[in-house]
Amino acid sequence: MIRMLLQVLGPEFARPARRTMVLMTITAVVEGLSYALLVPVLRALFGSDPADAEPWLIAFGVAVAVYAVLRYRSDLSGFRVGATMLRGMYYRFGDHLARLPIGWYSANRVGEVSVMASRGLLQAMSVIAHLLAPFISACVTPLTIIAVMFAFNWQMGLAALAAAPIVAAVQIWTGRSMAAADAENAARGRAASGRVIEYLQAQPVLRAGGRTGERFRLLDDSLREVQRAGRRTALSALPGIVGLTLTVQAMFTALLVLGAYLALAGSIGAAEVLAILVLTARCADPLLSLSEIGGKLRSARAELARLDAVLRTEPLPEPAEPTQPADRSLEFASVTFRQNGRTLIDDLSLSVPQGQRLAIVGTSGAGKSTLLRLLARFYDVDAGAVRVGGVDVRAISTETLMRQIAIVFQDVYLFDGTIEENVRLGRPDADAADVRAAATAARLDEVIERLPDGWAAKVGEGGALLSGGERQRVSIARALLKDAPIVLLDEVTSALDPVNEAAVHEGIETLMAGRTVVMVAHRLRTVQRADHIVFLDGGRIVEQGDHDELLRAGGRYADFWDISVARVASK
Repeated sequence: MIRMLLQVLGPEFARPARRTMVLMTITAVVEGLSYALLVPVLRALFGSDPADAEPWLIAFGVAVAVYAVLRYRSDLSGFRVGATMLRGMYYRFGDHLARLPIGWYSANRVGEVSVMASRGLLQAMSVIAHLLAPFISACVTPLTIIAVMFAFNWQMGLAALAAAPIVAAVQIWTGRSMAAADAENAARGRAASGRVIEYLQAQPVLRAGGRTGERFRLLDDSLREVQRAGRRTALSALPGIVGLTLTVQAMFTALLVLGAYLALAGSIGAAEVLAILVLTARCADPLLSLSEIGGKLRSARAELARLDAVLRTEPLPEPAEPTQPADRSLEFASVTFRQNGRTLIDDLSLSVPQGQRLAIVGTSGAGKSTLLRLLARFYDVDAGAVRVGGVDVRAISTETLMRQIAIVFQDVYLFDGTIEENVRLGRPDADAADVRAAATAARLDEVIERLPDGWAAKVGEGGALLSGGERQRVSIARALLKDAPIVLLDEVTSALDPVNEAAVHEGIETLMAGRTVVMVAHRLRTVQRADHIVFLDGGRIVEQGDHDELLRAGGRYADFWDISVARVASK
């Protein structure tokens, strides 16, 4: 457990964590030694002159004061280190998630990552702040007291020590017997979190289907599984709790019988027996707490294991010696890309000269959006190379590559903040004049003027308080503010009404001016104005050329164009 904690923390946090653990161990030893002074205190009180107990009482008071100071310092250190680690781990976890390939984010990871980033991290990092001190105290303080017993009477010390392996065996057995139940409980919890998210996202579908008052069966089933898993976990913990309680009680009874026997035989005084029994009773409390602490530690260890597994997931590798792209041209050289056993791009070669516009059209699932994601290096290709400025994107640092590219997706995600904050994501250090200019070019100023709070208007989580066209304008303004030389557009007007489409189209034309552009588009005027058009099918280029050439060829593109014209005419 401790080894895994230090491994997950990394060298930056491992050193202060070790110092805190050493301080907690010293505190636990001092606690046990302070109780040892009860033996001479009781011996003097039951002796011929009770006044002899005074110096021992003073020593006991000093020892308790030292213990109190150490306990305060160790607890404070635990809280401080725990808070620092939690903050640091949030940054480390977030940075690592941002570097993982987009393909890692499968649908079932939504609930898993949300639980891990909230409850999981809190539970894992609470070990130092809340669990480590009582755990060390429960282990070290009783052992220190047993060592004191040896100093006063070896028979009593040996009898107390005999319980140690039994307690350890009970804890190990309990941990192993609960491992499966704990894992199932955690898995059910993650599944239920995913179902809750699914239930919230499915509200429009459920309500459209007239099921507003009906319980969501999948969510109900998932919550019932959580309840059953929790019941199984509680039942599997019961034998360990009972076994530990019986062991501690048996140890106390054995020491009582042995003490009485030794006292009657004259081998030990009644005061010593009483003091040792008091020490034994003091051992019982931390030992009995091991069951509760052990359960929490097992849960924390499971979260640490899951966290460690994510942190061990290899991100896309960064080049050891990054290369700067020579210009803003783009090239796909015999690119093949597979995902989940399916070939999405199959031996595709294509080039886009600097400053030109490439339009990619084709049927759904042809691999159009995948090409954009490969250019932005959301994934690495399985064969061939994707080049920017004549340089393989794998040889360009992520920071440099992202500075070259502005991306506008069809589905725009806005962070829960103001409009200005979301626009400034394109270039956080931009001055107010540049931000306003980008908004005007994207026709976002029209939206801002009609909102009561203007630039300070909240967009809601994911941009829920704005319409699709308004979100798209924010996205274009953000891309304009970034002022990147390469622009990737992914069907940005496919779901907009005519008014918003016209406004967004003007913003796109401003964004594309003088830049290298790759666009996935279905709209006629956007495709028609491209310098080069490729028709994709099954991850392969089946036709390419400019608009007029492809129409004269009378192939797949011509059919696509005729259907598009007919659709526009029917509206």
